Amino acid sequence: MLGWREWIALPELGLGLVKAKIDTGARTSTLHAFYVDGFRRGGQHYVRFGVHPLQKRTDVVIHSEALVLDQRRVTDSGGHREDRYVIRTRLALGGQDWPIEMTLTNRETMLFRMLLGRTALAGRARVDPARSFLTGRVARPREHYA
Repeated sequence: MLGWREWIALPELGLGLVKAKIDTGARTSTLHAFYVDGFRRGGQHYVRFGVHPLQKRTDVVIHSEALVLDQRRVTDSGGHREDRYVIRTRLALGGQDWPIEMTLTNRETMLFRMLLGRTALAGRARVDPARSFLTGRVARPREHYA
């Protein structure tokens, strides 16, 4: 059981802690990336990106790379369409971890740095929209990036 917001980790990307909105209205998960640059390595398409993992903090920066799985046109909740890179990485949540697909976009002005969509949750969790942090609270998230 998950609440409508939870602390998650994306260890393959160097993100030990990110507050995520559990968004069953979103099909695809999305991670905040304030820059996204595609490049080729060994004939494969990769993406390099920077993340501010903590809300309202731009002084904490994590730079990551991932193999590009796809590029998709995504319509956000405001009806705006955008082409986004799609990557696959491991999600750690509630003592478990599993691979998920996620898109990368700039969410600097949004409250949550990550949306965890229903495709990533299917068959793995139920959501209680009236509760938060059912997998645990974090008192000082900045300390995870010291």
